[in-house]
Parts: sequence; structure tokens; C-alpha cells
Amino acid sequence: MQKYALIVAGGAGKRMGAEVPKQFLELDGKPVLMHTIEKFGAYDSSLKIVLVLPEHQVTYWKELILKHSFGVPHLIVRGGIHRFNSVKNGLDAIDDEGLVAIHDGVRPLVSTETIGRCFKTAGQFGNSVPVISPSDSLRVAKGERNMPVRREQFRLIQTPQVFDIRKIKKAYLTDYSPEFTDDATVFERNGEVIRLVEGNRENIKITNPEDLAVASALLKFIS
Repeated sequence: MQKYALIVAGGAGKRMGAEVPKQFLELDGKPVLMHTIEKFGAYDSSLKIVLVLPEHQVTYWKELILKHSFGVPHLIVRGGIHRFNSVKNGLDAIDDEGLVAIHDGVRPLVSTETIGRCFKTAGQFGNSVPVISPSDSLRVAKGERNMPVRREQFRLIQTPQVFDIRKIKKAYLTDYSPEFTDDATVFERNGEVIRLVEGNRENIKITNPEDLAVASALLKFIS
């Protein structure tokens, strides 16, 4: 069964307070995005990688590839207005059957074990979504009131979210909705049941400046 990784990197870096988009910020001597792509190459060198970037970032990415002598093969696809449209463009570039892992470009610390669990479960059930349990207490706010909730009932969602290619492409034929917070919410619109698998706690999404510092420390710890 052919496996794909569709890596979506469309961040502008506004919350990072940086002029450089967050996927291009340096982590341990090279851009965050290169760490992310390398993780999938390390999991399976035969994996076909599709990278979705905003059109105005493609030239800069190619310059970074030359600068860092980056050698992991990948196809570059132009992104869309929303993440939804970018994923759809990436899926349209895949003319094959099998499984596709859709992953955030700014999650460079996903483990190969998590990637493997996701592909294995999706191979059995048609989809998989990695999650971790919250370690903090939770409260739900309703207007001026708030109340505690049982954290055992909640899960924090990560990527890669892996799907049967044929089914996820069908799901993405629908129109965009703000309710689509991730690929799983698009997929289950067709009545599919989402399968949860164990993620890895280090698999953080780099969004704020402190996330980059945490990722740097974690990289030293897990390498």
C-alpha cells in the first residue's frame, strides 16, 4: 500500500512576532520545516512527500534547500486561502490509492513511533488521529459562569491525521466551513467514525516564541 505525507505549512509568523514565517525559523541550525520533513523520511524512505506552501514562499523555500543542502525528496504544491483549500490542493496532486498522513509543518517533534501507529491504525480502519490526554484541570466557560469538567473525557488533538486517500479526497469535495478545525472534522462530515491513537507529548505545534524555545530544549532531550 502506497503511503504519502501531505505537509501543510502556511503560517505567517504573526504570533511569533517575526518577519520570517514560523515554518522557516531556525531550530538547531536549520528551518523548523526541514526537521518536520526529515521525520517522515526517517519513518519510511519510500514515503512520498507533498509539501503545500503559499505561492509567495516557494522561491524562499527553494533558496533554503540550497543553503542547507536539504536532500529529502518532495513535491511542492501551492496553497490556498484557508488551510482547508491548501489541503485540498495537496490532495488533488495525489493521483493514487493508499494512505495519506496530513501533518502540520510546524510540528517538527512528531515521533516516528507516532507516525507508525497512525499509519497502522488507518490501514485497519481507514483513518487515525493522534491524541494526548490533558494533564491540567479543565473548566468550561459559559458567559460569566464557568464550571469544572472531567478531563478524562477530553483529548488534545495532534497531527499527522492519516486517512484512506480515496475517502479523504471525497470528503474534501464539500465546501469550506469555519467549523472545519482539522482534517478529521472534514472527514467525519461524511459519517465516518474517527479512530484515536496515542500521540507523543513532545509533538507540540510551534505557534508562539516560547514554543520555539521549548522545541529546542526537547530536541536536545530526545535526540
